[in-house]
Amino acid sequence: MGKNLTPRNEDYSKWYNELVVQADLAENSAVRGCMVIKPYGYAIWEKMQAQLDKRFKETGHQNAYFPLFVPKSLFEAEEKNAEGFAKECAVVTHYRLKTDENNPGKLIVDPEAKLEEELVVRPTSEAIIWNTYKGWIQSYRDLPLLINQWANVVRWEMRTRLFLRTAEFLWQEGHTAHATREEALAETEQMNNIYAEFVENFMAIPVIKGAKTESERFAGAVETYCIEALMQDGKALQAGTSHFLGQNFAEAFDVKFTSKEGKQEYVWASSWGVSTRLMGALIMTHSDDKGLVLPPNLAPIQVVIVPIYRNDEQFNAISEEAKLLTEELRAVGISVKFDGRDTHKPGWKFAQYELQGVPLRIAIGPKDLENGTVELARRDTLTKEFVKREDVVAKAKGLMTEIQDTLLKKALDFRNDHITEVDDFKEFKKVLKNKGGFISAHWDGTTETEDRIKEYTKATIRCIPFNGKKEEGICVLTGKPSSQRVLFAKAY
Repeated sequence: MGKNLTPRNEDYSKWYNELVVQADLAENSAVRGCMVIKPYGYAIWEKMQAQLDKRFKETGHQNAYFPLFVPKSLFEAEEKNAEGFAKECAVVTHYRLKTDENNPGKLIVDPEAKLEEELVVRPTSEAIIWNTYKGWIQSYRDLPLLINQWANVVRWEMRTRLFLRTAEFLWQEGHTAHATREEALAETEQMNNIYAEFVENFMAIPVIKGAKTESERFAGAVETYCIEALMQDGKALQAGTSHFLGQNFAEAFDVKFTSKEGKQEYVWASSWGVSTRLMGALIMTHSDDKGLVLPPNLAPIQVVIVPIYRNDEQFNAISEEAKLLTEELRAVGISVKFDGRDTHKPGWKFAQYELQGVPLRIAIGPKDLENGTVELARRDTLTKEFVKREDVVAKAKGLMTEIQDTLLKKALDFRNDHITEVDDFKEFKKVLKNKGGFISAHWDGTTETEDRIKEYTKATIRCIPFNGKKEEGICVLTGKPSSQRVLFAKAY
């Protein structure tokens, strides 16, 4: 158990960093900017993976795996993509080390083992995948090609933060090929919807679906769709993206197919991904000054049972009861841990499971055995109540749904309270400084204006919302005409 967390209102960033480490989710490693994801953190990621993987397979996608290394010439083939990622690339130039003659025990790079062609450690896999697809696609019968991979990628970030921005991170990346523009666009939209549904239903995080502006688009994409979430400190976080790539990659890698009419055409493409950044979103949306708050759908342990006893006799009797209760709860699909360790006192355990965000805690003492009750504590509301032993399972099952819904509603209320419509730039700056959150404002559609607003305020256009109503107005900065409001925010 670590020391108390820095309160959020004192230093949100410090609170976040302490929480990730103290709740045993992840820690910094010996490699600058890279993290070790610890078992508890990885268990949450595995639950996310399982849910997303199920959804991908239900929509006809298959998993495959492609190399970690991308030959530099392939990486350069799609210019915009290469340019967009160039500054973050780790590059392999040699393939051997040798002993330093002047300093035995030290290894140096063997200058004779220089690679003929440098290899880029993948920052994203479009290049290697599209080069592969060239051999897989000949005719319209080979389409659509719907592939996903679970992998790690490397983007050499200078300023890193556990889960939110690390030099290496885990993600999934889908890469699909289609016969028509309409199909590829439909795929891009479908995957953005799948992300939104997962993030809302499993992570209890409300999101806004929309399109990115040209300057915020994925390098090499024609359109980028996204889901944007709002964190408790009023900053936005991009929770997932889905890209319509047009025929850009097909042209760069010469991926053509013979259409039904017998004509040679370039295929249409999409790519989409979410990463371990979602862990950051989960932590920052729900957690409080006592620690993590996890939605039951993603909690590795949904119920923890803590015995309260003075002697072995009491411990044995309580353990028997806890064993029965564990079996009953597991039978209805609830994951349970019985913490019978005698190395820590109950108070320590309570604080630890609170810190780790376990949704429900059950305490059983000798009095409870006599009375046929247990004490039930909710992590989300920090409320306790005594429940009859025979009602515990039904109560716990109901609470799994109730806690999930409560967390989503709380986050939704917060998000809705932090969307502010503004019509002039003075007000824009004032709201951004004092309240934060999303600012709904008119924008004249130019990158120049977007850049100037970013320069003055550090706020970017998070998305052009799909459900935003079309309304004529004037740009908040330039006074030029605008056809709909967009959402600005400072972001992670």
